[in-house]
Amino acid sequence: MRIGLIRHGLTDWNALGRIQGHSDIPLNEEGRRQAARLAERLAVEPIHWDHMISSSLQRAHETARIIAERLDIPLLEPDERLKERGFGQVEGLTWEEREAKWGSDWETLELGQEKVEMLQERGMSFLNSTWEQFPNHNILVVSHGGFLSHVFTLLLKEQHTERIGNLSLTVLEREAEEWKALLYNNTDHLQS
Repeated sequence: MRIGLIRHGLTDWNALGRIQGHSDIPLNEEGRRQAARLAERLAVEPIHWDHMISSSLQRAHETARIIAERLDIPLLEPDERLKERGFGQVEGLTWEEREAKWGSDWETLELGQEKVEMLQERGMSFLNSTWEQFPNHNILVVSHGGFLSHVFTLLLKEQHTERIGNLSLTVLEREAEEWKALLYNNTDHLQS
């Protein structure tokens, strides 16, 4: 089994540096173009993808729809476990606004953010149940940067060292009880 983990395309809030969290922000035109470019890349690569699934937030679901339509594969119902980390009072604010409001150590404060352990637990729940349900399929998954980063920290440990870019592709392969990265945080399709 292979799972292609994709971060959704660019949104206006991404471009402004605003934390989105559970806020349901749509893709912008650049985000749609990014999704189309990844779809074209996946259409010519040798791996066959069987279906797609995404977070229920529109920026992820629209990214998935664009790719699924191009690849002519089913887009399954969204899975709530793939949603971005909830950031509570921090959602919608830029780095500068967060620091002005709570100081430079705002990340250590209790501001309603979802606990990282809870996010990782739902991420692993998704991966394990998907493995059980589709052990012989290759699945594309569209989620969010914060979500993917914390799942990669758990799965890939020291290999996860960089920010997860919009429309990046990471391909994991499951062998026995272990996940390994065949491709990590790759955005070659956005370079040309």
